[in-house]
Amino acid sequence: MNRHLLSINDLSANEALMLLDTASELRKISDGPMKKLPTLRGLTVVNLFYEDSTRTRISFESAAKRLSADVINFSAKGSSVSKGESLKDTAQTLQAMGADAVVIRHSASGAAQRLADSGWIAASVINAGDGTHEHPTQALLDAFTIREHFPDHQRSFSGLNVAIVGDILHSRVARSNVLLLTKLGASVTLVAPPTLLPVGVESWPVTYSFNLDEVVSEVDVVMMLRVQQERMHDSFFPTAREYSRSFGLSGSRLARIKSGGIVMHPGPMNRGLEISAESADAVNSVVLEQVANGVLIRMSVLYSLLGGVPLVTEMGAVDAR
Repeated sequence: MNRHLLSINDLSANEALMLLDTASELRKISDGPMKKLPTLRGLTVVNLFYEDSTRTRISFESAAKRLSADVINFSAKGSSVSKGESLKDTAQTLQAMGADAVVIRHSASGAAQRLADSGWIAASVINAGDGTHEHPTQALLDAFTIREHFPDHQRSFSGLNVAIVGDILHSRVARSNVLLLTKLGASVTLVAPPTLLPVGVESWPVTYSFNLDEVVSEVDVVMMLRVQQERMHDSFFPTAREYSRSFGLSGSRLARIKSGGIVMHPGPMNRGLEISAESADAVNSVVLEQVANGVLIRMSVLYSLLGGVPLVTEMGAVDAR
């Protein structure tokens, strides 16, 4: 693996599968009597969050602590950033403090790449979401969750059909999932109103549709996306009610999902907008599993970037240290 994880494009299909396999092994260890591993003892992981987050920040914090790393949580609010400190000065401060890994979430697309390429810091950089660009660990945890529900697809997602529904235009989750799921062999369909599909989507390795009713019964996975109203400065759809009627996962659409199909959502959910309460809480909803699996995947990423010896190799061997 590279020293950083900035994009799904940093991973080959085999490397992505190794991360999923490592997460599986870490689950076995976490379910045992020893909940923590000493692997990263003495190392420092900094959560550098310029955007608000609950799930991602806590997930990375929990993952690092389970690997015995020291964790520093840095929020832009209440810090020197609110006084005008630049990313460069913040990075150099973290370098002086001896950070070994920096998990960055930023509103600007490319911020993680800028930090990694700048030379301001020697630490490994992990992208926890940058603008509308990517969110690679979310895609990895989504793939991990899908794989657990489709045991015949452990090494390849070929034959699986996935619909990603909603605000594709502003979604870094959608971009990372398209890259990873197609890399692993899945067929992906994007479903959204024309105003919420990116320019140039025709060149993406996907199909797309403007009609959820035509798609929902044909796919194995329905991944609903949050409507990111905080990133919308124009009217992308007439009303919330109209959007929900056309593109929300209602109870009637839920009933038409294929037998064995699952419902996903990266969170936080706008219940009643892109997903009904009935669908969010359905027996085939795996939303809470995604949250739990996020800790395992982020442990896997930290372990692989900082741990030295891989827990799982391409040959499937396990390092039993």
